Amino acid sequence: MPLIKRIGFYLLGFSIGVVFLAFFFKEKRAEFCYLPNCRVLKELRSKNIEIAPEFKITSTQLNHLLSQGEVLFSKSNVKANPCKSYVIEGKISENKVEVIIEDCPNKTFITSF
Repeated sequence: MPLIKRIGFYLLGFSIGVVFLAFFFKEKRAEFCYLPNCRVLKELRSKNIEIAPEFKITSTQLNHLLSQGEVLFSKSNVKANPCKSYVIEGKISENKVEVIIEDCPNKTFITSF
C-alpha cells in the first residue's frame, strides 16, 4: 500500500475520532486541569468555603474569583501541615484583590481579603 494511502486512512480515522470525542465531551462538560493553578482553583471551587462577615465579599464574587483568578504560588504556603494556605489574585468589580484561603482537611475558610 502506498504511503499516501496510509496517511489518508490515518487522517480519516483520526478526524472521525476527534469529532466523536468533541461530541462526547461537549455533552459531559468535562474540565481537564493539568496545570497546578487550574487544579488548585478547581479543588477550592468544589469545597464549601466559610466567609466571615467582616470580609465584604459575596459567594458570587468568590466563585468568580475562583474561576478567573490566579494562584500566586510564590506567596502561598502549600507545604504547611495540616492547613495549606493559598494566595489568589484576581479582579472583583474592576478592583484588583488578593485573597488568602486556608485549606484544611475538615474546613476551608478565608483568612485575608
